[in-house]
Amino acid sequence: MKNEIQHKVIAITGASSGIGKATAELLAGQGAKVVLGARRTDRLLKIIDAIEQNGGEAACLEVDVTRREDLAKLTTLAIERFGRLDVMINNAGISQLYKMEELDVDGWEQMIDVNLKGTLYGIAAALPIFKEQGSGHIINVISTAGISIVPTMGVYAGTKNAVRTIGEALRQESRGRWRVTGISPGYVATEFASHIKNEEVRNTIQQNADQMAIPADAIARAIAYAIEQPDNVDVGDIVIRPSVQS
Repeated sequence: MKNEIQHKVIAITGASSGIGKATAELLAGQGAKVVLGARRTDRLLKIIDAIEQNGGEAACLEVDVTRREDLAKLTTLAIERFGRLDVMINNAGISQLYKMEELDVDGWEQMIDVNLKGTLYGIAAALPIFKEQGSGHIINVISTAGISIVPTMGVYAGTKNAVRTIGEALRQESRGRWRVTGISPGYVATEFASHIKNEEVRNTIQQNADQMAIPADAIARAIAYAIEQPDNVDVGDIVIRPSVQS
């Protein structure tokens, strides 16, 4: 069976830990050339070193997804280093969880900047390349929070559902020129909870994660599944969560 991942050039944001790191390692192990972006370059360099020691090819760049120019530099690096870009994985995300009445406006803006605008900047950086090539694949990491709406997650879920809506429009507008996939993880064993400012919510989410979280590699394998399909097959949405998650 043909390896549809081998030799593909794949850019990943939020690649220094969690789902991004697991995805980079898995795809590189299957022969992809990965271009990694994140703010923590020290971690990226360690990931690159491990990939290269295992015979893979990788490059990295310091990227803050709230800066459009950083995403443009990431896709430019892919072209300069490997000659093309086949997949853009918009993985970087953040969550600040409060009830709406607590007016965490700074948190709202942070989630809009990272989760929504950061994804749009990734799309904007990749689409001109895909249009010129006549092919490409956008993968947006979303969340099950956008499927089951609960208190404290209103704005977070809103940003994720905005990405879901944008992705569907982008898929329809493509008319076969590029593919679009949404990946919605549930509880995953990552650093996700540690960045939540609300201590009560942070502790609750961390406790839930400790009890049921699936490994980041499970999400990486779902991403790989979408990528490895033949070019005329578009996997639209994958929801992947612990079997015990409600």
